[in-house]
Amino acid sequence: MTGTGTARPLDPERGTLDKAAGENFPVAPFFLPRAWRTDLMAVYGFARLVDDIGDGDLAPGGADARLLGVSPEAAEDRLVLLDAFEADLRRVFEATPRHPLLRRLQPTVRRCSLTPEPFLGLIAANRQDQLVGRYETYEDLLAYCELSANPVGRLVLAVTGTSTPERIRRSDMICTALQIVEHLQDVAEDLARDRVYLPAADMKRFHVQEADLATKSAGASVRALIAYEAQRARDLLNEGAPLVGSVHGRLKLLLAGFVAGGRAALHAIAAAEHDVLPGPPKPGKVRLLREVGVTLRGEG
Repeated sequence: MTGTGTARPLDPERGTLDKAAGENFPVAPFFLPRAWRTDLMAVYGFARLVDDIGDGDLAPGGADARLLGVSPEAAEDRLVLLDAFEADLRRVFEATPRHPLLRRLQPTVRRCSLTPEPFLGLIAANRQDQLVGRYETYEDLLAYCELSANPVGRLVLAVTGTSTPERIRRSDMICTALQIVEHLQDVAEDLARDRVYLPAADMKRFHVQEADLATKSAGASVRALIAYEAQRARDLLNEGAPLVGSVHGRLKLLLAGFVAGGRAALHAIAAAEHDVLPGPPKPGKVRLLREVGVTLRGEG
């Protein structure tokens, strides 16, 4: 990455955390207890930074690479950066990490007795993104989501002290669904990165070629494929939604927001007649609030 000196952020940690405001779902909303907000923002900082490494979206100037001990010559090599990031993650559990976002994470790991596995899964997903750009089957895509999405829900449950096997199972369904929804919204953006998260077997079934995804507007076959994958995500959300009713208080509202965000995004995709190629269909606030209410009532 290149950039001018005037554009270079002075604080890589602050720049990464500031991206929370632009996420599809509230990362650590105001109504949560302060301790939860602190811990969720620490987890978010990790997840956002590893995604930025994997997508090549680090701030210009190479500050993150230097913090991770990566030489300037290798600062553009995402696999090298991910390896260095994994080594620094292990320091969170064993010593003192180098990167300020991982130093911020360390008290959360200790306070909540978090294990390395969810964090390693997110790193593995980003490593896989450098090596795998196409998925043959829906099952292959689900295996990717097991790394790229499900650890986030598991970390939320761990931070809030509410993990049980059944809640983890439901959480995995919700997180996988949200990942699929994001892929559907970002078909054009992902293709520009030479990634296609629509299973090849489904593309063949609907007679869709990759060239069809590079057009300005989707044809009937692409729309039918998007509708098919959207229904899969909707079914997963509905299966996972009982998670919301299994918890209480402010955590219930947070989890309802996640489910509602996915449902509202699916409504926006449907409202666009499943034409996602001009840009990501985004739901309005009114629709999101309506879906929160539906989810809290156990409907949908």
